[in-house]
Amino acid sequence: MLRAGYTVFLWLLLPFIAVRLWLRSRLEPGYRQRLGERLGRFSASAGSPVIWVHAVSVGEVRASVPLVEQLQVRYPQHRLLVTCMTAAGANAIDQSFGSTVNSAFLPYDYPFAVRRFLDHYKPSVGLLMETEIWPNLLAECSARALPIALANARMSERSARGYRRLSPLTRPAFESLRIVCAQTEADADRIAALGAHRVTVTGNLKFDVQSDPRLLASGQVLRQSLGNKRVLLFASTREGEEALLMRAIENRLPEDVAVVFVPRHPQRFDQVATLLSESRLSFARRSSGESPMSAMALLGDTMGEMPAYYAAADVAFVGGTLLPYGGQNFIEASAIGVPVVMGPHTHNFSEATRLAVASGAAVQVSDAGRVIEVALSLLNDPGRRKSMGEAGMAFCASHRGATERHIAEIAKLLGTPG
Repeated sequence: MLRAGYTVFLWLLLPFIAVRLWLRSRLEPGYRQRLGERLGRFSASAGSPVIWVHAVSVGEVRASVPLVEQLQVRYPQHRLLVTCMTAAGANAIDQSFGSTVNSAFLPYDYPFAVRRFLDHYKPSVGLLMETEIWPNLLAECSARALPIALANARMSERSARGYRRLSPLTRPAFESLRIVCAQTEADADRIAALGAHRVTVTGNLKFDVQSDPRLLASGQVLRQSLGNKRVLLFASTREGEEALLMRAIENRLPEDVAVVFVPRHPQRFDQVATLLSESRLSFARRSSGESPMSAMALLGDTMGEMPAYYAAADVAFVGGTLLPYGGQNFIEASAIGVPVVMGPHTHNFSEATRLAVASGAAVQVSDAGRVIEVALSLLNDPGRRKSMGEAGMAFCASHRGATERHIAEIAKLLGTPG
């Protein structure tokens, strides 16, 4: 009965969902495309058999890369279907996999749309990345005896509290999961307490992601275009953070240091450009192709280039951590030896953050002023930067292997050797 009420609520939300899609499409035209897929209308078939991977947006798509690539090697007779929910996620699928996979938007959680999706693609198994719990989708998969795994699963205490409040609705969804591959013991314990029966700790797939060498080389070219200045990167920043960082640094920026702002979401590129134009920081936009050599700041308003921005950096602040967003992925910075500075809000990566700080790969601070103070100190201390970079690479190397552990669990669902 509660799930029926949830479905009625979704129907009441439908006009607002349509308005939200239209509003987002004004900044991201990708939201105007393939609208039928949002309600379960698909044209292209993936063929059969199908392994389905759902990665809601850019971060999950990037994390899925080593898993998808290994699934393609281990199961060449299967076609990979990768779904997402955001326009940026769809672009990331294209950039990461090209035509080697089928891609689609996962429909909204209406029973009729979910049934259309499953009828059309007929997957042999479904892998939901990180924390994607949709009651109607999972109920329909369970009714069809379609095995579903929660891959690279994470569950913060804050999220767990939310699921517990809706336990009559969410517990059956967790109970329906055939396997949960959790990132850490803490994640596993929280997910098991929410109702999942078979939970195993497999590690974090993000440690297995390898940066594209072409993007790393592009980062060196970018660094040269900045006049070979020392580079302070503000990576994956969220709304409200850029203004705090600009105020903290605009009167303290040394002449031989360039700052690079890379907002997490593309719809905010113009907003951050406006903030920069109102600050005392002269800037260039990466997308414009203009030379940034004489500018104090560069706005990284391009998609799919994060490894290049990290490769150009001497020190990186990783966003989503100054304000209570929970943090963005810092692992790709540590993996290539870039010292990391983070703010206090890291509940999305709490265990990884704790270990990175303990290993000497990262520094966690309390506010924007301290971010700038610590970052400038690191820029002036090549020895400490080198030791932090080496610690970051060692930290990442010690946590690799999640892909193989995931493959072993997925093989059990497919009834084949891992």
